[in-house]
Amino acid sequence: MEKRKIELSESCRKSIQGIKDTQDLLSGKWKAAIVGALFYNGKFRFMDLSRHVVGVAPKVLSKELKDLEMNHLVKRTVLDTMPITVEYELTSQGKSLHRIIEAMGEWGIKYRKSLLKK
Repeated sequence: MEKRKIELSESCRKSIQGIKDTQDLLSGKWKAAIVGALFYNGKFRFMDLSRHVVGVAPKVLSKELKDLEMNHLVKRTVLDTMPITVEYELTSQGKSLHRIIEAMGEWGIKYRKSLLKK
């Protein structure tokens, strides 16, 4: 059987690359939930964020926040308090994900409802 080569348009290739880039940035079980919590609630201290992203272990949360910070989606601020306090918030680049985060939330709500109807 001969394999047929399908030629994708330039706009299709760019769109697929953009989707892949977004998936890479938000990959893993917790990154989208972390971005969502920060989007809907603004700044969070580490422990407050861990309470809002239910189920994430502190070590994993720390790693995910470092990844998000490295990719310029989250800003980490160390406050001059005793003991030292760290706050996290979305950068302008992180805030630009708002349509994606809202769409994911809306889709997830509809999907859950459709499953519960069956």
